[in-house]
Amino acid sequence: MQLVRLVCALAATAAALAVLALFQARFLREGQLAAGTCEIVTLDRDSTQPKRTIARQTARCACRKGQIAGTTRASPACVDAHIVRSRQWCEMMPCLDGEGCDLLVNRSGWRCAQPGGRVKTTTVS
Repeated sequence: MQLVRLVCALAATAAALAVLALFQARFLREGQLAAGTCEIVTLDRDSTQPKRTIARQTARCACRKGQIAGTTRASPACVDAHIVRSRQWCEMMPCLDGEGCDLLVNRSGWRCAQPGGRVKTTTVS
């Protein structure tokens, strides 16, 4: 009896996944992002300066109403628009777990400080 229930549950799960895949294929055209998601389009790194790496990345986001492209946990993400407008960058939690976030003096970005002393500075353009 339990085996029959397990088989029925697996069949129902498979059917639900198939419906979800069909829905996604029908409503999202190729190259279109799902609402609330982001992807990295370009990533350039420059390590010509000693002890310093400059990285520039461009992301493409499909944010919901009231959201705008930002950074959460060191990855592109949709964040509340008021965070970007007020330039309170640390409110979007841009640093990884265990890193401390500090606003730059002119509010043009933020710094993520790791416990070992390494600092990652991000500026917004």
